[in-house]
Amino acid sequence: MMTKKELPLRKLLKFRNAWVAWGVFLVSVIATILLWQLSIRLVEDRTEARFRTQSLQLRTAIEERLLNYEQVLAGSAGLFAVSGRVTREQWSEYVNKVDINRYYPGIEGIGFVERIGVRQMADHISSVRAQGIYDYLVRPLGKGPYYYPMVYLEPGTDRNRRALGYDAFSDPVHRSAMERARDAAVPMVTGKVVLVQESVDEDQAGFLMYYPVFQGGEVPEIRAERRMMLAGYVFSAFRMNSLFDGIVGLISPFLDVRIYDNGVVSRDTLMYGSNLGSLENDFSFEMSQTVSLGGRDWLLQTRSTPAFDYLASDARPPIVLGSGLAISLLLWLFALALIRSRMIAQASAGRYRAITEGAANVTLVLDEEGHALYASPSSKDILGFDPDAVDQLEFDQLVHADDWSALKRGFKDAMAEPGKQMPVVRARIRDAQSRWRDMEGTYTAMLTVPGVNGVVLSLRDLTQLKAAQSELHRLAFYDPLTGLANRQLFRDRLDHVVRRCRRSGEPAALMFLDLDGFKRINDTLGHDAGDELLCQVAQWLQGCVREEDSVARLGGDEFVVLLSRISDSDAAGRVAESILRRLCQRIRLNEHEVGVTVSIGITMIPDDSEDAGTLMKYADLAMYRAKEVGRNTYQFFTPAMNIKAARRLLQQEELATALEGDRFVLHYQPKLDLASQRVIGVEAFLRWHHPEKGLVSAQQFISLAEETGLIIRLGELALRQACIQVQALERAGFESLKMAVNLSVRQLTDSGFPDLMRRVITETGVSPDRLELEMPAELLNEDPRLVRELLLSLSDLGVCLILDDFGTGSCSLAALQQLPLNVIKIDHRFIRDIPYNVSATDVASAVIALAHQLHLTVVAEGVETMQQLNLLKSAGCAQGQGNLFSYPLDEDALIGFLIRQYEKPLIS
Repeated sequence: MMTKKELPLRKLLKFRNAWVAWGVFLVSVIATILLWQLSIRLVEDRTEARFRTQSLQLRTAIEERLLNYEQVLAGSAGLFAVSGRVTREQWSEYVNKVDINRYYPGIEGIGFVERIGVRQMADHISSVRAQGIYDYLVRPLGKGPYYYPMVYLEPGTDRNRRALGYDAFSDPVHRSAMERARDAAVPMVTGKVVLVQESVDEDQAGFLMYYPVFQGGEVPEIRAERRMMLAGYVFSAFRMNSLFDGIVGLISPFLDVRIYDNGVVSRDTLMYGSNLGSLENDFSFEMSQTVSLGGRDWLLQTRSTPAFDYLASDARPPIVLGSGLAISLLLWLFALALIRSRMIAQASAGRYRAITEGAANVTLVLDEEGHALYASPSSKDILGFDPDAVDQLEFDQLVHADDWSALKRGFKDAMAEPGKQMPVVRARIRDAQSRWRDMEGTYTAMLTVPGVNGVVLSLRDLTQLKAAQSELHRLAFYDPLTGLANRQLFRDRLDHVVRRCRRSGEPAALMFLDLDGFKRINDTLGHDAGDELLCQVAQWLQGCVREEDSVARLGGDEFVVLLSRISDSDAAGRVAESILRRLCQRIRLNEHEVGVTVSIGITMIPDDSEDAGTLMKYADLAMYRAKEVGRNTYQFFTPAMNIKAARRLLQQEELATALEGDRFVLHYQPKLDLASQRVIGVEAFLRWHHPEKGLVSAQQFISLAEETGLIIRLGELALRQACIQVQALERAGFESLKMAVNLSVRQLTDSGFPDLMRRVITETGVSPDRLELEMPAELLNEDPRLVRELLLSLSDLGVCLILDDFGTGSCSLAALQQLPLNVIKIDHRFIRDIPYNVSATDVASAVIALAHQLHLTVVAEGVETMQQLNLLKSAGCAQGQGNLFSYPLDEDALIGFLIRQYEKPLIS
């Protein structure tokens, strides 16, 4: 059979062999390009039609909108024709009923311009001022003999009141429209103006439409009579953006629309621009139309934008192109496959080949006597033998003596059943470097097959496979870092020891070990230093136990030791003491010397349990008890530990259920300015509505929440409720109160806390400067660099940062200087002992003085007595809270308390 090597691709692709395939490919590509161009043209025509339709619809909508507004103006003029004299109240009532804000967007107001003679001016001004327009003046004062001040303009907003008294006739643009309206007795529109109502920074284009009103209500036939009988004008003022944004946004939201006054394209005549695209360069279609109204022509110019082109784009042209090219390629490959099959069939008729030349197997062809006739080239790569010198090899010397008989038996079986593949035979074969290699192979007798004429032996090298299997076994059962047994292997060993103890009654012991402070070492010095420490601990542990005992690493810094045979618990205790002494030392990591201690929990087999899983749990509980009593010690398991763990698990389930059932509320303790005795803020305290215990304070469940990780969700709940309460206090009239929220170290060190803070502020709409975040002093024990980055990110949000429980634990003054803190809070334990404990009084005074030097505000919590309050005030403490002022209150009680406090007179 011809192989790919005998028919290379280069030979197959030659034109004389593959001209049919190339012809099919060329025809298919040409047809694809033609169809692609046709689809592009169809899409462009459809897009242009859509553009023209939207442009025409826009012009029609503008003309209809302006015609409606002209009819509104005509109705206003009719009011004067019917009533003769219209008072300001009647005019206001009429415009309010028209409801222009709802039905006629874009109209800034509908007003009346009255023609006033020079001699009537003083009476006119007095009359208008008597109607409540006390600052009314006609401006600007020209030469007369008539003035046309704006007398009425409704709605009566502050913006519209600016225009009252303005003599529009003094402006040439207004005068031109007013004269044409008077002479023709039809409404006329001004050119581009900036409305008198506009502020300096709101000078958007506008225009006015004037409708003449004649004395007696009838329109004189002669122009001269119209000029004499003119009583004034009703007018509408329009802001172009307000008028056209709604029309353009509804009909053509993705077209660039511009309107020019008087048909002239220039910056000075630009009345309106949607500013959606570039009218100079980036457009595909353009259309210009004329809109005629009130004696003026507007040029309406519309052009497409990239957004319009994108929305009008169609995926069919690229689909046509891609599909066509794919089909062309498939047709070409199909034609090549047919040509190749034909060429192979022609070139390899009657020829066969049974010996592969792959590098994965060694293929040998043997004659009837078992002598080698042929060896595949892979024998050089695998065994190191030259395939051309295979006839010189002596196989009985290369095959291991224990395996030679199995190979000979397989050869005989193959000879007995020609054409049948024999079962696999395994053998060790010596390579050219005299190394034994594990191999397996099969015989197939092909003595009558042309081109073979022998017995084929195919051998596969198993050496790398066995090495890989050994490595997989190591990875599956041993810890890759320390080389100790992993959890799975240790569990098998523990099961074996438990079964033996159950049968013989001989005791054993299981120890659960956890390094003290490993997380701090890992976070501070890096994971490489942490890994080095774990490897060293593994060596120390192995040196503390016998060979028949087992040491394993379960993960992280957790180790277990299985004492397979031991006399009693005292012996287990002695081993634990030996481990404590061995591990309680200092080690140098990354140029730093750190101390290592360990907490150990011990459970006895089979006295405590005969179940491996239960024993692991008991040892873990005992280890946690060792940490609770001070660390660097060991504890034996007792049934009381299991009861305590079960109770804690129940509390955890209750806490999770309460969180799902929304059974947490906030109470608020007021915080006062000690100088004025005024409430300046409140601190939020989380409370749990327990179905049996009633209202439970946070001190009774917050540590459990931190251990279980529920503190993250509880903290978010408290933060959101506090922000919502800030908004409620603002609505109740207490706009200046700040809200303090307590945070735990677990919350603050969570990587997602800054993003959570931003999200809550955004979603609740609370102002960040109304929030105060109270952080425990224990936060300063964390990585200083990470703490600084966290506090800087929170400070950038604008929230106030408070260091709580100041004076407890270790607190570096250098850290206080480098961190962006605003307030420190003296721990209540110092306040509690004032004035009975002189040391506590001195500490409180010193803390207040220190805070003043650091430019920090001081808050004292837990103020219970007047003596404490007086001493704090004399020491310069700025703020305080405690039961002396108020206990924590629910939302309703807080509002009542604040109302009573704000009704009190200020303390001078």
